[in-house]
Amino acid sequence: MKRLAGKVSIVTGSDRGIGKGIAIALAKEGCSVVVNGHKKGKDALDAVKEIKSLGSDAIFVEADVSREQDVRNLIKTSVEKFGRLDILVNNAGILVSGTITTLTEKDWDRQMDVNLKGVFLCSKYAIRQMISQKKPGRIINIASIAGIVGFPGISAYCASKGAVTELTREAALDYAKYGITVNAIDPGVIVTDMTKSMLDDKPTRKSLMDNTPVGRFGTPEDIGNAAVFLALDASGFITGHNLVVDGGWTAR
Repeated sequence: MKRLAGKVSIVTGSDRGIGKGIAIALAKEGCSVVVNGHKKGKDALDAVKEIKSLGSDAIFVEADVSREQDVRNLIKTSVEKFGRLDILVNNAGILVSGTITTLTEKDWDRQMDVNLKGVFLCSKYAIRQMISQKKPGRIINIASIAGIVGFPGISAYCASKGAVTELTREAALDYAKYGITVNAIDPGVIVTDMTKSMLDDKPTRKSLMDNTPVGRFGTPEDIGNAAVFLALDASGFITGHNLVVDGGWTAR
């Protein structure tokens, strides 16, 4: 039996990369999935098609998670289609390189708008919907090990992900009484389009591998498996937790 049969999820930024890996993992367990991206394109359509090929239902909803009206429409459209919302995965994120002295104010603000404000806005309207349903819900935030250990040259990204880990703990306390759990996943180095330029550079790739004890980089499927675990009814006693999925990086 599929463990998430009858459940409905929204996965932001799920037209590719980690988000798509999470969407596929949820779909394999029978969950209906709302695929999201900031614009509709081939990647989005392919993600929906792949989910449907697994026997789960899916739609795509275009939304910029940093815009409140877009987020309101994302939740509204999802509930109109599926009648409920059980799982929100706040995955949408961007990475802008730069140190404190080299980043522009515009780059800093955009990083915070997507990576942090997007989590706030999506959680706000998803939690309201979950409370109205009077049934348990799951919020899963995709943070990063860059939010708990430092990485040179990506100050805004580290700051935004560190804030997500703290927002996760705070929200877990506020909404536990409604049966809503709020947890985060902290990925290590995952092979995606976002990390391609780093991994294509041989010295950087070697350095990253040297710091990953299991001897391989992670995949979107690794993060998808972690998200499924946190989405299950069986994980209902876990909340306010940051689940590190990094191949041992932070254990060194």
